[in-house]
Parts: sequence; C-alpha cells; structure tokens
Amino acid sequence: MFLDHAVIHVKAGRGGEGAVSFRRESYAPHGGPDGGDGGKGGNVVLQVDPNLSTLLDYRYRKEYSAPGGQKGSGSNRTGRSGEDLVLRVPPGTVAKDSETGDVLGELIEPDDQVIIARGGRGGRGNAFFATATNQAPRHAQPGEDGEERNLELELKLIADVGLVGEPNAGKSTFLAAVSKATPKVADYPFTTLIPNLGVVQLSGERTYVVADIPGIIEGAHEGKGLGLQFLRHIERTRTLALFLPADSLDPQALYEQLRRELTSYSTELAEKPFCVVFTKADLLPPDWPGPKVEAPGAWGQYLVSSVSHQGLDVLLEALWTHATRPQLEEEKVADFWEP
Repeated sequence: MFLDHAVIHVKAGRGGEGAVSFRRESYAPHGGPDGGDGGKGGNVVLQVDPNLSTLLDYRYRKEYSAPGGQKGSGSNRTGRSGEDLVLRVPPGTVAKDSETGDVLGELIEPDDQVIIARGGRGGRGNAFFATATNQAPRHAQPGEDGEERNLELELKLIADVGLVGEPNAGKSTFLAAVSKATPKVADYPFTTLIPNLGVVQLSGERTYVVADIPGIIEGAHEGKGLGLQFLRHIERTRTLALFLPADSLDPQALYEQLRRELTSYSTELAEKPFCVVFTKADLLPPDWPGPKVEAPGAWGQYLVSSVSHQGLDVLLEALWTHATRPQLEEEKVADFWEP
C-alpha cells in the first residue's frame, strides 16, 4: 500500500535530575558536595532510508518518544544521556510542524538526517552550586522537558519528468512502454490510483526517472478527483509532459484546462518547462499528421503511440535533454570561479 502523508506526535527525552551528594571517605572529614549533573534527553531524529518508498510505517502508530537522561550521582558523575530515537523515512520526505506549518527539514539524499525534537538538558548537581559562602548546597536542578510536537510527514517523489493528463490519457501505457514499471493499465478512467515511477534507459548508460500521477480532471485544485492529492509528487521534477489523447474532440480546450489546474495548484509548478504529447497516434488515419494546439512556452509538441512505439524514441531523447539541462546549468554555475 502506498501512503504519502502521515501525522504523528513526537516527544524528545526529558533531561535527568542533578544529584545531591557529599563526599564521604576516610581521611576527608570536610568532603564537599560532589553531586553530578543529569544526563541529556534523547533527540527525535528523522533519517532517510533509501529502501523505503512509502510512509506506511506511520499509519497505525502515532506516538513516538525518545528515552530520557539518567539522574546524576555522587563523585561528580554525570548521568547517562538518553539515546536518540531515529525514525526512518523514504527519500523525498518533507517534515513540517502540523500546528504552525513551518518546514523543519527536507530529506532527499541517502542518510540525510534532521533533528525534529531536541532532548531536554540535564539538571545541575549540587556540586555546581558550591560557592565560598555556600559550601554545602543541598539542592540540585531537575531536568528540562524535551521538545514535543505534532509532526506532519509529506512524501514527494523524486523524479526528473512528470506526466500530467486527464484520466485515460495514456500516461500509464506510456510509462509501461518506456520503462520496466508495471502500472495498472485498463480502458476505463481512474485506472491509476497511486503515483508510479519508472526509469527510462537510453543509449550510453543515460537514465532518468519518470513519474506518473493519477489523472487530473476539471476542478482538481478544488479537491475533485485524485490528481490534486498527488500533484505534490511532480513538484521536484525538472520538466513536465502534458498528455493529450490525439483523438480528443477539442485538444485545445483540454490543454488549457490542464494548464489552469496546474496554475491554480501552484504557480511554481505552472512555471516549469513543459512539452505537449499527443498520445494514441495509432487511432488516427494514416495520412493525418496529427493535432496541434497553441501552447505558448512549450518546448515541443510530439505525436506518439505507446502501442506501436511510433515517435517514442524522439520524445525520450527530447525529455532527456530538457530533464538534464537544469542540472548541467547548475553544475556550470557551481564550477564557475572568478578571481
């Protein structure tokens, strides 16, 4: 089962109490205070596990607490600190405070870590309070409480190309044709109920990842259908491909509807580079060149058939070029040095 959203409650460990103790041993009749400090409470930490692909582990268990620090003891011995509680999440997870909406961290690369709740400080033992005028203090500090919060986990898949289209536009068929992914394919709408990822392999050991999300219908930004729920999974893509069935009665209206839904959901998403892909070319008459739409800003329009593989090679090469171009430009900027 795929789960891309979860809300849990996390609590870091409480700091240990400081100790009230006095040195007592032979030949030391005036032994002073020697109470040690309490140990620090454990942190709650999120860590990327590349073997995970869903937040399903957090569906049923909602409470997570890190162990507290131990109490200090005599001979100025500090209590043991509580161990950190490490919660493992899939790459692409965003952690937010569910009450304030503040982003606490994004975990993308393997072994990325972020502390989401810090453990409390241990209390001071009575040795800390000894002064010239108070040489035998009989009090110590309690440990501080650890941080606690309601944590919202949101998974955004990491892909280079995002496929956008209405239900039954041919996205899943395309993904199955160009990669080893096995999305559900059928001749009825809303076949795709969860996002799917596929790795496209080209010559020269070139690869990139394609994300297919459930179809977008009119009013998706208002909560209709399933598309809005999963649009977050194409926010990290480098380019988009808008899929339109070649046999559509009004491809221009369909294109404009998709652009409206993207803009209504996120301006940043609507500003991503994109192309227009007309699918199901095998349903068109052999002598018809295919439809066209007015798509200002599109870097290309393509006519393909995932069944006969017509036009797929050209499209895949173009997607590779535009999916890797932003990365190459970032690398050039990083390598640039001006004395």
